[in-house]
Amino acid sequence: MKRILVLAFIAMGLGSCDFSNYILEQDYDFTTVFEESGGTETATYPQIIDFYEDLAAVYPSIKLEQIGETDSGEPLHLVTYSRSKSFDFESLREDHAVVMINNGIHPGESDGIDATMMLFRDLAQDSIALPENTVIAAIPVYNVGGALNRNSFTRTNQNGPKAYGFRGNAQNYDLNRDFIKADTRNTRSFYEIFHKVDPDLFIDTHVSNGADYQYTLTHLFTQHDQMGGALGNYVNKNLKPALEAALKNKDWEITPYVNVFNEVPEKGFTQFLDTPRYSTGYAALWHTPGVMLETHMLKPYDKRVHGTYDFLRSMIAIADEDAELLKKLRAQDLKAFEAKNNYAFDFKVDSSKVSELQFKGYEAERIASEVTGFERLKYDTTRPFIKPVDYYDNFAASKKVKIPQGYIVPQAWWPVLELLELNNVEMVPFEKDTSMVVEVYTIKNYETRSTAYEGHYPHANVEVESSREKVSIRQGDVFIPIKQKAGKYLMATIEPQAPDSFFNWNFFDSILQQKEGFSPYVFEEIAREFLDDYPEIENEFLAKKKNEPEFASSWYAQLDWIHKQSEHYEKSHLRYPVFRVSR
Repeated sequence: MKRILVLAFIAMGLGSCDFSNYILEQDYDFTTVFEESGGTETATYPQIIDFYEDLAAVYPSIKLEQIGETDSGEPLHLVTYSRSKSFDFESLREDHAVVMINNGIHPGESDGIDATMMLFRDLAQDSIALPENTVIAAIPVYNVGGALNRNSFTRTNQNGPKAYGFRGNAQNYDLNRDFIKADTRNTRSFYEIFHKVDPDLFIDTHVSNGADYQYTLTHLFTQHDQMGGALGNYVNKNLKPALEAALKNKDWEITPYVNVFNEVPEKGFTQFLDTPRYSTGYAALWHTPGVMLETHMLKPYDKRVHGTYDFLRSMIAIADEDAELLKKLRAQDLKAFEAKNNYAFDFKVDSSKVSELQFKGYEAERIASEVTGFERLKYDTTRPFIKPVDYYDNFAASKKVKIPQGYIVPQAWWPVLELLELNNVEMVPFEKDTSMVVEVYTIKNYETRSTAYEGHYPHANVEVESSREKVSIRQGDVFIPIKQKAGKYLMATIEPQAPDSFFNWNFFDSILQQKEGFSPYVFEEIAREFLDDYPEIENEFLAKKKNEPEFASSWYAQLDWIHKQSEHYEKSHLRYPVFRVSR
């Protein structure tokens, strides 16, 4: 890509003439770095932004804008193609579907970056079929810091391009684990873009790791059972088959993402479950179906990029044909959620239901490693096969909770309130101090990772106990109604047992530590008086000593148990500070 300056025309005295269209049409070369290199290289971050700036300068159907910051110090960009040359998303949504493409979340997986550059150019130049009912918005490079951290070695298993970006962002976060916790400026800017665009279909472009097989393209759709309802059924029964058929007509075959590592796919594999920490899981909370494209790491770079290009065109064509249906299903999904009594979550594979794939793979064997001497896996690409393979793409919720009228979040928990505000959550502040009876959770049990994961030590397998209590509410605390567009998002983040809840991402860890204790020698007399005053608790205490040998053998455990039954034990310990308001 190169830009030819027009200063010579101005110097010749032609600057006052209306040559603007002619000059703009002729003076920019929109051949991409990928194309100039013969399919071996990907554009650098400055080259990508220059390309879109030039494209927007020449073609009025393209708009490039800066929206928010990233951890790298560079802005996040949104580029939009609108055939009508209107870029007001609120008015466009009235009679258009919106497709949003996210590129470079892992900048070493650059296929989508190059494919989208060619796609927007071809749309702008009317050199391909143009969508009539669809607006296309794209983030050219989401992980800007990773794109700037360019190298040729960290994608150890990947076949090209020659140089590329790094998976971690400027703070070394994996951005495709950050969509709930939002530790990065990238994610917080993404929120602004996502809610501005409000896409009817979301696409995230990736390159796979894992097993070897014949396919260049694999897909990872929003898990249909987890999305549920008519929209989930559309993803599974309409969108996925339509994409597979469209690509087959273009001589591309695509299979579900092969969720297999250091094992052979023909043993069967499960669909990848995109919980809300991932981009498509986050999009699903806003009634937006999504798909990740995963091209195969070992296929040549030029083939992967061209496959991505055809994939994007196919998805856009489907969205264009189904524009009205997509919008209708999203509206129905919101309405259906508002009518629900229970929220289902923590989905697990339903092994009683199995699909069959006619899978195109390679024979493999286990041989002795020349490096370690241990057994290793080796694929033989000279021995392709087509075999029936079990594919587990049905999931069932393992937990559910009654949906409340709303939540009360005390103003003290401002880090959570900040994220809710960034996601356009409707909140109503209390105008004066008051008290009311609410449902309160006590954290009874949980597990915590022993090693760091994306800057956190997340919790899992949370157990809670619920009670009704009268609580004090201060002026400035907020009530958050569930009946709003953010309803699914609220259930997924505020319910502590949900897999990607704010609790599980450590936002409430301060309640897990007891702040006040007791000196045993002082508490001995207090404990004796307490048991004398409450004989029913003393009976429970004596029974516990009789039935639990470990408890009976620990004088401190006994005193601690008594302390926790008394008024001296702090109420805030293990008490979840967000309250549920029942319907």
